[in-house]
Amino acid sequence: MAYGDRKDARVSFERGVDARIVGIDGTWFRECTLADVSESGAKLIIPDSIKGLNLREFFLLLTPNGPTFRRCELIRVNGDEIGIRFLKKPASGSKARLTSSVVKQSA
Repeated sequence: MAYGDRKDARVSFERGVDARIVGIDGTWFRECTLADVSESGAKLIIPDSIKGLNLREFFLLLTPNGPTFRRCELIRVNGDEIGIRFLKKPASGSKARLTSSVVKQSA
């Protein structure tokens, strides 16, 4: 799916919303700005380098202490902007949880 051709309606934020991406294992994080969002994905602005980070799967934290988050994967990179897709919840029995230790490690 090409950027801009999302099936779901998108909401853009004039000033952006402060957020953070965190590695699944909690070993890295980057501050970012949520530029727009839809039901299926979002566009983030990340001023710091993402080179060398495992962006195959990560968390987007929407609150500072982590209770509001989405599991994501990278779709595209364009300078300091990245496009992400929200991943569906795993089948029951294989639930992955973001523990408080992940949030503490990344703070």
